[in-house]
Amino acid sequence: MTAQGFVVSHAKDASFSRGLRSFFEYRDLGIREATAGRVAAHVIRAAAGTDFSSQPHAHATSFQLVYILKGWIEFEYEGQGRVRLEAGSCVHQPPGIRHREVGHSDDVEMLEIVMPGDFTTHEVDAV
Repeated sequence: MTAQGFVVSHAKDASFSRGLRSFFEYRDLGIREATAGRVAAHVIRAAAGTDFSSQPHAHATSFQLVYILKGWIEFEYEGQGRVRLEAGSCVHQPPGIRHREVGHSDDVEMLEIVMPGDFTTHEVDAV
């Protein structure tokens, strides 16, 4: 048996930093490094004192799952319209689906799991 790729991430050691969206903070869970970039997992939370502004965009992924841990967030999805997610809600965002964040609670926290770990994001025309 090998321990290669084994990783543990504890909340007490959590470190959040700014990332893809300026109005969110991201906590890397170490999965990207453990899987040699095949998968990324992070906790995302609202960044205190920042203005919310989201442009329509799409991600070059093969898999993306968002699970709401706390609070709520609302997205607008291409072909689906507005979708409000609350604590306990989960959404699979198909590869390349155009979407944008519409709003979120000040206390929102989400778990996001994405493949590949080093995906790209690009702005698109309206959703």
